[in-house]
Amino acid sequence: MKNKPIIFAGLLIAAAAALLVLAASRRMSAPNTEPASRATDNQPSPAWELKGVDGKTVKSSDFAGKVVILDFWATWCGPCRMEIPGFIELQKQYADKGLVVIGVSLDQDGASAVKPFVEKMGINYPIVLGDEAVVSAFGGIEGIPTTFIIDRVGNIVRKHVGYAPKAEFEADIKPLF
Repeated sequence: MKNKPIIFAGLLIAAAAALLVLAASRRMSAPNTEPASRATDNQPSPAWELKGVDGKTVKSSDFAGKVVILDFWATWCGPCRMEIPGFIELQKQYADKGLVVIGVSLDQDGASAVKPFVEKMGINYPIVLGDEAVVSAFGGIEGIPTTFIIDRVGNIVRKHVGYAPKAEFEADIKPLF
């Protein structure tokens, strides 16, 4: 009988830990689509200059006049990987209308980790290697994937935190063409 309070306390601690893990995993992977915050509605997207996986410099100004899906992601992120096939399809489907999907990899191992992944997945859109400066310029990234929808004049019009299906991104971009 003396061990019952100890076992009960252990079960309570285990249940609390399980709830914390569940809450954290939902925060990272559950869709949380939100308009860009009131302070950033139609705020110009920050300018950036980053290296592509091929080592060439890629600049935000290279995509002036385009509708941009700017996705912060990593190769090890499950929800990020789930979004990639949809981005590949959107790039194929809407490139001729002025869409460009850009992946901003936040992998710590850089091009050595990202380049083989890009090839394996058949990614058909530019991938650049993110850094602290670009993360900071976009207000910090609270979780990945975090994706910004940018209109033709360079304004952030929508922000998705967490996984979102292709149909959601498609609904966001169609009015911008």
